[in-house]
Amino acid sequence: MIDRLLLALLLVAAPLAPRAQMPAAPGAANVVPLPALAQRTAQLIPLLNGAGDVAASFAPSFLAQVPEPQIRAISIQLRESMGKAVSIAEIDAVQPNAARIRITFERGIVSMNLAIEQEAPNRIIGLLVTGTTATEASLDAVVTALKAEPGLTGFSFARLDNGPPTASLSLNADRPAAIGSAFKLAILAELIRATNHGERHWDDMVTLDGSPLPGGVYMQKPAGTQMTLREVTEKMISVSDNSATDVLLALLGRDKVEAMLPVIGWRDAARNRPMLSTLDMFKLKGLQGGALGRRWSTLDEAGKRALLASDVTPAPITALDPMLFRDNKPRLLDVEWFASPADLVRTMDWIRRNTGKGPGAEARRILAMNPGVGPAAAANWAYVGYKGGSEPGVISMSFLLQAKDGHWYALSASWNNPVAVIDEGRFIALMSRAVELAVPR
Repeated sequence: MIDRLLLALLLVAAPLAPRAQMPAAPGAANVVPLPALAQRTAQLIPLLNGAGDVAASFAPSFLAQVPEPQIRAISIQLRESMGKAVSIAEIDAVQPNAARIRITFERGIVSMNLAIEQEAPNRIIGLLVTGTTATEASLDAVVTALKAEPGLTGFSFARLDNGPPTASLSLNADRPAAIGSAFKLAILAELIRATNHGERHWDDMVTLDGSPLPGGVYMQKPAGTQMTLREVTEKMISVSDNSATDVLLALLGRDKVEAMLPVIGWRDAARNRPMLSTLDMFKLKGLQGGALGRRWSTLDEAGKRALLASDVTPAPITALDPMLFRDNKPRLLDVEWFASPADLVRTMDWIRRNTGKGPGAEARRILAMNPGVGPAAAANWAYVGYKGGSEPGVISMSFLLQAKDGHWYALSASWNNPVAVIDEGRFIALMSRAVELAVPR
């Protein structure tokens, strides 16, 4: 699945010298920053607004990996979602030549890691966007903002105890929506069940059989390539790797994953049968101009299974439209995976209940490898597990959260618009702010 939620606004930094790495060593509060650190930070404002001198601001080593056109393109992405850069909100020096910085934009705050050369002219050698957050003052305000967006939006925030989740704030919480790669939580749930029952083990070897795979780290690997079940699961969850996802779905069995849907709380599980692989979804949307996808939407479960067997699975990847999703326009959003925010809150609760000890605990670690929000939003929680998903017209983010007092919570939100591009950056910033505001006081 297309998953731009690994901070698609990321500005990939050139490799930093060891002395410029983040985070800082203990005692960083006493760091005396180079004067040039504040100066270079201030220069980011015009650069982010499309002006400034890129060649004079960035070291050649950085520009060799992130050239000026890419820097300009990313600054445009930020402005489209966050408005213009306005001011420096914070400079937290962690080394004399490195800092965590927060920049105020018209519609939110962007967090970055910045590193500069130790010696004059102290050009930038590392710059990484680590998170975006909105400025809404309360969870209610976040939900109000989400409700105002065009299309279908949904939200649920709930406390997790011994009984069912107790929602304290919701918006269309029981209405299913397309969720993109968040469906991979169902595959993770079957892995948790299987490892907890001793049917599978995290160190089991997975062998590629040469079946066609969608884009990802395993797409070009030859048949016979082996890796551990743990490694493939990490790829599926932490970087939402599509090839890893389809390997796992085939290994575990489509029927086993489908059987888990009502177990983990998906109230309309039938809508997701048969469970599509990511390659299935690409073919339904991208073959014959989407004709297969339009047929899919008219069929019952038996008809869909027959279509998969007769027309979808045998179709070669080379027949796919090479421009699929390139125009960033929503396409056949009824060919997707569907769950409501409340379904995904229940899923996170099931995961919590089944990963406290034993083999399942490894899945809890994996779920936290990519927290989905920046360090500032995650810092006030003892644990942040995350899975999201997106394609044009679809975005979803779900969190499993443990407060520092030990209590557990889950937060899930989605946004669908079948007729227009959605503002993914705005949604990500709102959910990051929601995670910040949801911390119990």
